[in-house]
Amino acid sequence: MSVEFDLSGQVVIVTGGGKGVGRGITTRFLEAGAQVVICGRSELEAPIEAGGRAAHFRAADVRDVEQVQAVVAYAKDELGRLDVLVNNAGGAPEADAATVSPRFSEAILRLNLIAPLNFAQAANAVMQDQDEGGRIINISSVSGVRPSPGTAAYGAAKAGLLSLTTTLAVEWAPKVRVNAVTAGMIRTEQSHLHYGDEDGIAAVGATVPLGRIGEPEDVGDACLYLASPLSRYVSGANLLLHGGGEKPAFLSAAKNTSE
Repeated sequence: MSVEFDLSGQVVIVTGGGKGVGRGITTRFLEAGAQVVICGRSELEAPIEAGGRAAHFRAADVRDVEQVQAVVAYAKDELGRLDVLVNNAGGAPEADAATVSPRFSEAILRLNLIAPLNFAQAANAVMQDQDEGGRIINISSVSGVRPSPGTAAYGAAKAGLLSLTTTLAVEWAPKVRVNAVTAGMIRTEQSHLHYGDEDGIAAVGATVPLGRIGEPEDVGDACLYLASPLSRYVSGANLLLHGGGEKPAFLSAAKNTSE
């Protein structure tokens, strides 16, 4: 796939950028010419390289404010600036809302909502002092815009992230644009845990109007657009990236009944 965006000279932070969706985002920005800083709790098994350059890795837990500030300081002090922040780190294991512990729910909210706010705040402080400002992209989920059984706190956090996006877009304009990408089902290293083997993944993909589940690079391409001059008048927006969404359950139910 040819690179259509030139972000040469730009510095980008991708939280959780070493695996899954984050790795796809990192790869796309590297291919577009950007210098990319990724952070995560676990060291990388091998450097992430694309477009003739490698990502910079900083060990950090996004739930720790001091570690968040250290990652932003690295981008500013070592690379000279910070143009784009992609708040990608997040997730949640399945848990029954009726029995889950309050401590567990608080941890999920802290990872998926409070951590992006803290990271955005630190990034904004740098971006506001730059003539070109900056862009912040929050990676949300369809769990935030529809029921999220089994991951109630996660869905609530992602819904909150969308609200946060619109608010920050107003407060931090005009220097900083803030947008969200709401991702649907994306194929990652852990897809088998949710969808089973290749046949299961294909069967799940067949339920999507576009006929497949998404790839990490699909999310990366959406982020490239929101980071590029092509989206210069886009702020406070939520880009739905779900292949057309989920087919309404009543359609198949009505069909089976009629048969």
